[in-house]
Amino acid sequence: MKTSAKRSLSRLAGQYSYILVFVAIFLVWALTSSSLTWSGVMNIFRHSAVIGVLALGMGLVCLTGEIDLSVGSILAIDAGLSVVVFNATGSILLTLVFALTAGAVLGAVNGVLVGIVEMPAFIVTLATMLIYRSLAQYLCQHLPKELIGGGSSVYKMDTELAAYQPFYGFGNGKIATLPLVGLVLLALTVVFVYLSTSTKFGKKAYAIGSNQKGARLAGIHVSLMKTAVFVICGLLVGLGAFLWIAMNGSADPATTGSSYEMYAIASVVLGGISMAGGRGRCLGVLFGAMSYTIIDKIIVALKMDSLINDAIKEVILILVILIQVAGPRVRKSCWNIKN
Repeated sequence: MKTSAKRSLSRLAGQYSYILVFVAIFLVWALTSSSLTWSGVMNIFRHSAVIGVLALGMGLVCLTGEIDLSVGSILAIDAGLSVVVFNATGSILLTLVFALTAGAVLGAVNGVLVGIVEMPAFIVTLATMLIYRSLAQYLCQHLPKELIGGGSSVYKMDTELAAYQPFYGFGNGKIATLPLVGLVLLALTVVFVYLSTSTKFGKKAYAIGSNQKGARLAGIHVSLMKTAVFVICGLLVGLGAFLWIAMNGSADPATTGSSYEMYAIASVVLGGISMAGGRGRCLGVLFGAMSYTIIDKIIVALKMDSLINDAIKEVILILVILIQVAGPRVRKSCWNIKN
């Protein structure tokens, strides 16, 4: 009886390890921060919004056993051109439609090359990462100044437009102390939890990540599914770009989304999704994104040099992947020793 209970607890701990990781990281932050407030805790959702949205798309791609290194660069060019559309039209709705459409189109480029042409995702998205970032910077230098807000190297929203304040207010507003952009992330997480666990699409994604040949033999259109997950990932990056400019009012093509592909991957890994595909939960991505945000806050609380920020976060990423890879082997070895 006791053995059965232990196994059940062990299984639960394994399935929801991302919550334990989040709680552990949060407690470290609580112990290291001298000015922990409710408002500061709620701001975790605000600071996690863009990364979390990108990570949900990345998580879906990783479930199929693929990867997308271009999400940060898609964010940069999409956010920049969305600023251009806003300055040209003064419409929040048209800006949203453009951001989503542009993100989906850029994601489709990756999807077609990976899913249909069957090129390696690492090579394809590494190339488009450089292409999209380069285009974002080039266009910022060559578009009419009035469309990029009068600047020379940064896309800036026109603050004189009537829609600017409502738009900026949405990006920085709160409902009952919870940031609006955080609510968007929470709602999107619910949608993706349902999509991944309760629909044929989600089951197909898991099947492809678990055994691609088996999925193809089972009648799943693998090429189409892979194309679709990259399009969805691009669509979510488009939403992330919309949230970015709503929160910041501008987009720097050189720095916007810089290293966000790694932050999204780290959020996915911290959330328990296997990089090999076929295992993990989209709910974990939310906790992974928030965990990564809190790690930033811990670094600030400890007054560590900001230049070492990425080094610390990537060491944590390597450790988590190491646990993912070595953990099952250790458990299997222990089981063999016992038996």
